Amino acid sequence: MTSRRVLISDDAAYVRLALRRIVSAHGWDVVGEAENGAQAVALYKALAPDLVLMDIEMPEMDGISAIRAILQASPEAKIVVCAAMSKNNQIQEAVAAGARDYIVKPFRDEKVWETLSAA
Repeated sequence: MTSRRVLISDDAAYVRLALRRIVSAHGWDVVGEAENGAQAVALYKALAPDLVLMDIEMPEMDGISAIRAILQASPEAKIVVCAAMSKNNQIQEAVAAGARDYIVKPFRDEKVWETLSAA
C-alpha cells in the first residue's frame, strides 16, 4: 500500500498533535503542519499532499479562505474540515467552498479514520 501524504492545518498545536497521532497510526505521512490558512496554502503549493485537514477559525487567513485559495490553484485538492459542532454554519460554508467532508471536534479516532479513508 502506498503511503498517503497529509497536511494538517490548525492554530492549536495540541489539535495538530492529536491528528498527527491518528493519521500516523494508520500509516499515513504528515508532510507538513500549518498554524494558519496562509501557511496552509503555501505548504499545499510546496508539498502537494494527497489530503489536507483544515481548521476553520485560524489567524491571518481562515480555513474557508484557504480552501478557496487551494482549490483555485489545484481544483483536484482533497480537503477535510475539522471544526467544532457549534460551527455548523461555517462547516456548511466550507463544504460549499469545496471541502470534501468534515470531522467534528473533539475527535474520535475511528471517525477521523473513517472520514479520511472516504476522502
